[in-house]
Amino acid sequence: MSPAHPLLFPIRFLLALVFAALVAAQIWAVPGMLPDLADPSLEQSLVRWTMLAVSVLGLACVQVVVCTWQLLTMVRTDCIFSAGSLPWVNAIVAAMAVGWLMLLGAFVSSYYFIIDEVSDDPGPPVLLLVLLLVGAVVGLLMVVMRALLQQATTLRTDMEAVI
Repeated sequence: MSPAHPLLFPIRFLLALVFAALVAAQIWAVPGMLPDLADPSLEQSLVRWTMLAVSVLGLACVQVVVCTWQLLTMVRTDCIFSAGSLPWVNAIVAAMAVGWLMLLGAFVSSYYFIIDEVSDDPGPPVLLLVLLLVGAVVGLLMVVMRALLQQATTLRTDMEAVI
């Protein structure tokens, strides 16, 4: 029995909670927050709908917890180091890249629309910049982990061929 097996249930429980919270956020929280930006002007309406779309799509990107669930199943069945795990990791990396690009778009739009037009508060762009940096680090870490998974899969396949 692998040492990771005792952690599988708590991780899956937390993934289920995250998934449920994200669905709830998509349904209630995000659309409920955005009417505060409602203004009769076309610019404010455009900003509102852009933020709504980016928020819902960003939350959808985070819902790749399904891929993580599948990878945990592969750990449990001891087939994580197989070619079947790579598409799941690729989906996670792709979702992180899309999410990062949307966050970049939110950063640019918040700088040009919200800060210049509504307030002089530097907090939101600074927060978005920090999130961009953290997202870039995590995304690059996932690319490295994907490369390590490919290498381990190749080594395991070679070892099984020898044995």
